Amino acid sequence: MEPEGVTGARKNNYGGRVELVATERTPVLRRLVMVFMALVLALGGVALASPAYADSVGEEYDFQVFGNVKNEGEPLEGVQIIVSGNGYTAEVVTDEKGQWSIGVPERGTYEITLVESTLPEGIAVLEGGPVQTLEWGFTNNQAYNFFIGEGQRTPISLVDQFLMRVFDGLNFGLLLGLAAIGLSLIFGTTALPNFAQGEMVTFGALAALLFVVLGLPVWLAFPAAVLLSAGFGWAIDAGAFGQLRKRGIGIVQMMIVSIGLSLSIRYTYQFFAGGGTAQLPGATGSPDIPLFRTVALSVNDMISMAVSLIVILAVGWWLLRTKMGKATRAVSDNASLAAASGIDVERVIRTVWVLSGALSGLAGILWAYFRPGLKWDMGEKILLFIFAAGVLGGLGTAFGALVGAIIVGVFIETSALFIPSDLKYVGALVIMIVILLFRPQGILGKKERIG
Repeated sequence: MEPEGVTGARKNNYGGRVELVATERTPVLRRLVMVFMALVLALGGVALASPAYADSVGEEYDFQVFGNVKNEGEPLEGVQIIVSGNGYTAEVVTDEKGQWSIGVPERGTYEITLVESTLPEGIAVLEGGPVQTLEWGFTNNQAYNFFIGEGQRTPISLVDQFLMRVFDGLNFGLLLGLAAIGLSLIFGTTALPNFAQGEMVTFGALAALLFVVLGLPVWLAFPAAVLLSAGFGWAIDAGAFGQLRKRGIGIVQMMIVSIGLSLSIRYTYQFFAGGGTAQLPGATGSPDIPLFRTVALSVNDMISMAVSLIVILAVGWWLLRTKMGKATRAVSDNASLAAASGIDVERVIRTVWVLSGALSGLAGILWAYFRPGLKWDMGEKILLFIFAAGVLGGLGTAFGALVGAIIVGVFIETSALFIPSDLKYVGALVIMIVILLFRPQGILGKKERIG
């Protein structure tokens, strides 16, 4: 006997249910899931944008540069400081005492920028200009102070700042798109919002580090890590969600399982990898290549963007041109009709999990270079943006996830020019919520997916 409000149950070869087609309850359920995820994203964004110490970032690193911003002995609050170099960039604003602190992954040469537009009117950097160079010494901590006073400002052009941040946002958006596509494919074929997606990202970075430690060259270690990540995706589905589907477990229960799975995997990482931050070979010290005006990209950034584009194009070709890709799209559009047409739905779902694992693993490796550094909880920090990209683009559509990821990445990086840097993550989520108010299915999503 079928449960109330559910029809079209199909048995697989093992006697379990592969799919239940909802007539009335599923649209409501999907709306509830969408609302739940929007609330999680909004609350998570607020938490992320409100760190315990607003005057310091990069506390996980062993090397710290710090200073005070004062004018005639009076502390200046809310002044933006940017530290960049060796493939690393971080920014912070001064606290009520005028103090700031930024952690960096290694000793080296860094540029320290004081954004003069955040100084009070009539106050400027009097000596050396707002952009100055720090040569690291032999200690782990370096103090650096700007000479502030009344004077004429010579700020960096807003256009140049905007262009630099757009390229940083594109890089971030492309690597974010890899994981978001994986999340969207899983949701499209199973209706499951996978909260363990962040741990799949972390797995790729940790696997790459493991192979490097074992002595494999980079050109072999990274592909091996991606393949192992694909196997990890297969194991998650085969060992957990595939079994739950056979037993006809509902989506809400499976979503809760994914949250529990995420927590258990995350702390397993901490047990074996420790709580410190590690670096992949060449993650720091990558030289910058000038492009135009003041825009420059590091070699690592250019490689990351190229790899992301190639892989995304390959996934698009696979979805549009291959038999399995077409079957995946068919299952995502209507699993019952796909099953009636002779498509092995369970095989398609398993393939999607494998692909999602590979894409997330690659995203984790690239994220370790973009950050730079990798840590046991890095997946937790990027999960918010993965969901934001997927929801904004339209859950269940791979191309929508890519569009959403680029929008989120670019907006996060550029919004810091116009709003406090601590609020840039919240700004991206606000934009997502506003768009969803007018288009609840997302930019490229279909109305049927939300009822």
